[in-house]
Amino acid sequence: MFKKIALGLFALLLFAKCNTKPESFEINGQFTGEIENGTKVFLKTADSLARNLIEVDTAAITNGTFQFQGKVDEPRVHYIMIDGQEGNSPLIVENGNISFEAQKDSLAFAKVKGTPQNVVFMEYLDEGRKMASISKSFSNDLRNARLKQDTAAMESLREEYFDLQEQAKNYEIDFIKEHPDALISVLILDKTVTTKALSVKELKELYDFLTPEIKTTETGKRVEKKLKELSATAIGSPAPEFSGPTPTGDVLALSEVKGKVILIDFWAAWCKPCRRENPNIVSVYNKYKDKGLNIVGVSLDRKAEDWTQAIAADGLEWNHISNLQYFQDPIAQMYNINAIPAAFLLDENGVIIAKNLRGPALEEKVAELLN
Repeated sequence: MFKKIALGLFALLLFAKCNTKPESFEINGQFTGEIENGTKVFLKTADSLARNLIEVDTAAITNGTFQFQGKVDEPRVHYIMIDGQEGNSPLIVENGNISFEAQKDSLAFAKVKGTPQNVVFMEYLDEGRKMASISKSFSNDLRNARLKQDTAAMESLREEYFDLQEQAKNYEIDFIKEHPDALISVLILDKTVTTKALSVKELKELYDFLTPEIKTTETGKRVEKKLKELSATAIGSPAPEFSGPTPTGDVLALSEVKGKVILIDFWAAWCKPCRRENPNIVSVYNKYKDKGLNIVGVSLDRKAEDWTQAIAADGLEWNHISNLQYFQDPIAQMYNINAIPAAFLLDENGVIIAKNLRGPALEEKVAELLN
């Protein structure tokens, strides 16, 4: 009886030990190619704004090998770099034993093994490299077709290229669904949210696939915040209220701009596509202002004189607002503006009914709503 109890306790202890999550990480690295002993190798990660790489640790290479040790609260993408050499090797640092192998002159093609997140990360990178190679081949073929002025080949290659882009997008969507517990899945989603390649509804559905552990990572929280912000300016949502300084120094609020249809136009004097679109907006405004069209322009200029001179030069005879803060403008940030021109069309109740219509498409929609 005692022997059975002892064996049972041993089995429980063994099971508990096997299921204990590692509390620290160890990266054991190996470089091939001639590297002088003592050469520094760096472990870096992106800062909180994802704009710069910050150093996490430094090690010295001995006979081509190096080691990093530490502890992380959650998985996070890091980069291994060699002192004095361009390029880097991305990997996911998570608690556990990580194996790293790379050729000195091909850091981007490193092999990383040993932890679950890196296994999935390598799978994604391998497929990405294949698609990048195919894309490069298409670009070369298209350039040659242009040189030969072979219009039939150019058209065929364009269609194939668009098909490839669609395949790449579908691959990433399927990847997220198949790997809801992978950090790379939420990183893909973060990129897709930024580029707005999918609708808010589709983005939310993908976010819902993710496991709670991935949703609570730094990137997961950032994606959740972005999705809430995008939802606020999605078609069918009430346009967020804002106010700002006019060219005369007064303060104008969106709620003060009356009309059956209201266009919020984000633009700037320095923005060439915006200036090219202005004559079209002027034409639509002149044609439909008496039927109920009103416009409020939100400028992302930095200098008041540039802003007011462009208003006069382009004949923009409607409401204007600017905080003169470029893309840091609070209104632009409220509306998730990361590129201009950008526009939102509102109905008389202030509900967003269309976005980013330009050229004939803008007039067609306004005519449909007011006629």
